[in-house]
Amino acid sequence: MGWLNVGSLVLGLIAWILPIVNLTSYDKHNNRNWIVLSIMSISACAIALCFQIIYNNHLVKIEDWSALMDTSGAVASVSAVLLIVTFLLNSFTMLVHRAKQ
Repeated sequence: MGWLNVGSLVLGLIAWILPIVNLTSYDKHNNRNWIVLSIMSISACAIALCFQIIYNNHLVKIEDWSALMDTSGAVASVSAVLLIVTFLLNSFTMLVHRAKQ
């Protein structure tokens, strides 16, 4: 179950990297697949958050209350940051590509 945290971290990074790749390849060529990359980014964010929910459910099932109490605040804060930054990056990508058209 510890792999859920690693998977969540990797998917969170992917959720941020994809819009940055979208923005850096904006001027280099006619990037028509920006919508696909944005959907992949949002999907990676959603799966990362799902992994955290599954991991918290695992802690509840094994009744590891101390782990839940120690990590729930940080997990909630980091999850909110992941969601907000992913949303902002993808929104900015959309604005840049819409302005080009």
